[in-house]
Amino acid sequence: MSEVKPLVALVGPTAVGKSETALRLARAFDGEIINADSQQVYRGFDIGTDKPGPDVRAAVPHHLVDVADPRDQFTAADFATGALAAVREIHGRGRLPLVVGGSGLYFKALLDGLFPGPGRNTELRRRLEDEARDQGLETLYRRLLDVDPDYARRVRSRDRVRIIRALEVYGTTGRTLTDHFRETISPVRHLAVIKVGLDLERAALYRRIEERVERMFARGLVEEVRGLLAAGIPEGAPPFKGLGYRQVLQHLRGGLSLDETKAAARLETRHFAKRQLTWFRKMGGVVWFPADGVGALESYLAKALQ
Repeated sequence: MSEVKPLVALVGPTAVGKSETALRLARAFDGEIINADSQQVYRGFDIGTDKPGPDVRAAVPHHLVDVADPRDQFTAADFATGALAAVREIHGRGRLPLVVGGSGLYFKALLDGLFPGPGRNTELRRRLEDEARDQGLETLYRRLLDVDPDYARRVRSRDRVRIIRALEVYGTTGRTLTDHFRETISPVRHLAVIKVGLDLERAALYRRIEERVERMFARGLVEEVRGLLAAGIPEGAPPFKGLGYRQVLQHLRGGLSLDETKAAARLETRHFAKRQLTWFRKMGGVVWFPADGVGALESYLAKALQ
């Protein structure tokens, strides 16, 4: 390896096979995995996030899994802080850090950096929260599309936290988050960052998504949600907004049958995969490999790490 220490970022849509590929790469290159899935950070949310089990995590060290209380919002800034600490620890052991996941904002925070301010504007945020409650979140999302279309297209129209924060920043500074991001400094600029992505033909990806959804329900996703609610996790907890969990909550309220719940989860996951691909296609410097061609990816990394 060169004197500049390496960092591998493995991206791609949900169900494409990132976790299995990461395990193979970690074994091949003496690596440790840093989770960049925004749902796997939460304790107790296991089945719906397809979280690696104890045996997998015992075989290959995983970082930033089960690190957050589900009642708390784990932000992209929290991720960047934790990931940087993990990178330093892994390098200190002479091993290779592999950042793996599908959260575009997490990768942006780590690879490009987050601007340092402004801090919380309590009065403006309260007004935005009131407006979202009284007029609907879609009103704020349309406003964000007007003032910062680039950022608006990167977040979900239901992402209350990020929409309000973006408008708060714009209202406080007079500048958009996109403008601020352009002026940030990468916290990993001193490292040799190798960005690789996994892709799969659309029909094959959709088959994998359907299989994953079926597997989650067969493993007991509904029972997991019941248990979390019984343990006192409120329905408004951040991870309950994730794929599968939101649909199961509707099912438990009586709004969807089990078959309708599965269908809704499949559809939402396909839409999410499309958004992920759009995000990662815009990420500069990613070298893409077919999900069923991991050997080529392995050969590429072997050369890149020399």
